[in-house]
Amino acid sequence: MTASDPPGLGLGTWENENPDQCAESVRTALELGYRHIDTAQAYENERAVGRGIAAADVERDDVFLATKVSMDNLTYDDAKRTARESLDRLGVDYVDLLYVHWPIRTYDPEGTLAAFDELYEAGVTERVGVSNFEPETLDEARDRLDAPIFANQIELHPFLQQRELREYAADHDHRVVAYSPLARGDVLEDPALQGIAEKHGATPAQVSLAWLDSLENVTPIPKATSEAHIRDNWAARDLELDAEDIARIEELDEGRRKVDFAPAPWNH
Repeated sequence: MTASDPPGLGLGTWENENPDQCAESVRTALELGYRHIDTAQAYENERAVGRGIAAADVERDDVFLATKVSMDNLTYDDAKRTARESLDRLGVDYVDLLYVHWPIRTYDPEGTLAAFDELYEAGVTERVGVSNFEPETLDEARDRLDAPIFANQIELHPFLQQRELREYAADHDHRVVAYSPLARGDVLEDPALQGIAEKHGATPAQVSLAWLDSLENVTPIPKATSEAHIRDNWAARDLELDAEDIARIEELDEGRRKVDFAPAPWNH
């Protein structure tokens, strides 16, 4: 893919574990217009994602495909080996973006990032990314990597707005990719988002995605499996929020995480 940025809205595939359903959701999304597909070794669905890409009436080079090396595979040798295994499962010659999934467990800045540099140089991936990195781990990664950091994938939604990491990304010229952009369904029950949605004849999910899409340098990747949800999310691209809407959403930030556990980087 020649574009420097991923297309504005992606399809997340976390917990999309049924192989046939996963392949069909990827095919459906691509044929509806999505061009950014996100998966990971840990999701155990790379093979199905690859099937969906192959089945879609869309050229491979028009798809921005991202995967992540799991926290158990981040030693120098394992990262290099398993990244190529991901290509085999996906049925592709390269990925557009390869992430370090978490800077924990087997993550070793020296060995892991040296492996990612080599994978980048070898054309296994066209871009290097990190996921769930905080400013300190981003600083260290930037110091060690020869390849530029293209994106930091983090949990980001109206209840966890991640201003510090968004500012860091703007200052250091990388993107933020927003996972769990619907707060695992919590946005659907929020009265403020419901009110904004009613005002625009939209859904709370569309309001959350439209807000994220309005932020500088942010790409949301909502998970969806059914065609109805895939279509609903895609329609968020046509929703224009006004200044009053944005101000109301900004008031919802309360640091509420849906993904949290003791070894996570922000707990140290």
